[in-house]
Amino acid sequence: MPLDVIALVLLGALLHATWNALVKSGSEKSLDAAMVALGAAVVAFPFLPLLPLPRPEAWPYILVSALFQFAYFQLVAASYRAGDIGLVYPLMRGVAPLIVAATSRLVIGEELSGGALAGILTISAGVLTLAFESRNGGKHAIMLALLNACVIASYTYVDGIGARVSGNPISYTLWMAPLPAVLLFAWAFLRRGVKPVLRHVVHNWWRGLIGGGGSLAAYGLALWAMTKAPVATVAALRETSILFAVVISAVFLKERVSIWRAIAACVIALGALLLRLA
Repeated sequence: MPLDVIALVLLGALLHATWNALVKSGSEKSLDAAMVALGAAVVAFPFLPLLPLPRPEAWPYILVSALFQFAYFQLVAASYRAGDIGLVYPLMRGVAPLIVAATSRLVIGEELSGGALAGILTISAGVLTLAFESRNGGKHAIMLALLNACVIASYTYVDGIGARVSGNPISYTLWMAPLPAVLLFAWAFLRRGVKPVLRHVVHNWWRGLIGGGGSLAAYGLALWAMTKAPVATVAALRETSILFAVVISAVFLKERVSIWRAIAACVIALGALLLRLA
């Protein structure tokens, strides 16, 4: 994988960890997840007139992706309510690239080299190592995290293919952004009522704008990378976001860095190096 692609995917991983930390720290996780989607739509909107429309064959992928993104944000919020982030986040992000790596040949006909496969497995092993440090969260949290890993793998395929056939991965990303926000807020209005949701938006607009911008940029970089490198390889490298989450928790939240986190950091770094050499 080229060095510039790796660098941009790592930047996206940092942004991904940042917006997840914003959702985890919020008091209303479902609404905060919806706010991130809304923030992404707001950031995307001014750029839409400047970009070409995705090719017609990309629109079915955009619509299907919106449904998967709706499920993803709902499961992120539910998982963070049910269990500790040290258990949930590694499982969600660690299992997904394993699913993609195991099925990429069948689904999209991509052949992975031995070095790329070794890098993917190493990164996933490092991410999953972080789950051993968690003592909070039980069977329900684990099931939600594993279910979301399947959703992540699904939209990775949908968007990886969609970005390739769209003719412009940036245009694909920005035109995709508004749809999940529409679905999430329609669901929130139905369940909670209009006034409570709007009140939350007024008081937490900054959280959604920052998180949404980071989310949009992170995923846009990943989709661009998927047009330059195998989908499974990019999907695995994205999971280095857990490393940035560890740094954020230690430096900004003053959380203790356990031996499991230190081991995981070394394993993930080794996996990234293997991908670079593959």
